Amino acid sequence: MKRELDPGDAHLWAVVTATVRPLPGRAHPVSPKSASPAERGAPASPAAPPASAPAPRRAVRHPGPIEPRRRHRLAAEREPIGGRIDLHGMDQDEARAALTQFLLRGHEMGRRSVLVITGKGALGAGVLRRRVPEWLAAPPLRSIVAGLSEAHRRHGGEGALYVAIKRAEGR
Repeated sequence: MKRELDPGDAHLWAVVTATVRPLPGRAHPVSPKSASPAERGAPASPAAPPASAPAPRRAVRHPGPIEPRRRHRLAAEREPIGGRIDLHGMDQDEARAALTQFLLRGHEMGRRSVLVITGKGALGAGVLRRRVPEWLAAPPLRSIVAGLSEAHRRHGGEGALYVAIKRAEGR
């Protein structure tokens, strides 16, 4: 049996439905019937969001792709891959910390490209596979990452990424 929502809950539900992104092929969540017509279709006012509402998520600009010729040289092993890191079996916090430390150390050592193995995940929708590009676009890595591209099949294919690293200053 469903209970009627009080106005505070209805407002909170309206905020949630205005900020979610449905999965492909799915519709937006339907507002509860107890909400007023203004609350059902209208998103929360941006001037005064409730204290418990999450902050709107900023669009993350992912690093651009590696230049096609450079990617081809990496795939053909004519340009060396400076290092490899395998994130299999790690949770998101461990993987992000390991990736950040690995890339910062590689940048200091003058490495120009590395291979990041994320795995494909269940049904090709792995969490790490999806999150690594976001992490590369966020501080402190965005200042050292020049680009990223899916790896060649021999290096892991869809479950791995080539990451191009910018030159360290003074080198």
